[in-house]
Amino acid sequence: MNRDELKMRLKQFALRVIKLVDNMPKTRSGHALANQIIRSGTSPYANYCAACIAKSEKDFLNKLKMVEEELDETAHWLELVIDSEMIERNRLESLHEENLELLKIITRSIITMREKINKS
Repeated sequence: MNRDELKMRLKQFALRVIKLVDNMPKTRSGHALANQIIRSGTSPYANYCAACIAKSEKDFLNKLKMVEEELDETAHWLELVIDSEMIERNRLESLHEENLELLKIITRSIITMREKINKS
């Protein structure tokens, strides 16, 4: 997968997160989780875009780590929504799976970049 393809996947993920948040229950807990998810679920796209124009390999790596952290956090929030039954599990499973897949891709990219930097 090249940078543009990953960028598009992260953008599509962010758009799906926006739709999810707009459909969260209008309860106190729904608002609280929605606020967390909208922040952590949309920032990986912006942070990856920033990584793509990084000034150095180390800068790129640091920005990828930010993407990783936000995707990891989003996975936890989505699990809470699923486990709380706030939204039906079957409506969130594919979003949660995409979240975990993107996290694996970014984690692998971080490992590859670390290896590249350490060889330099």
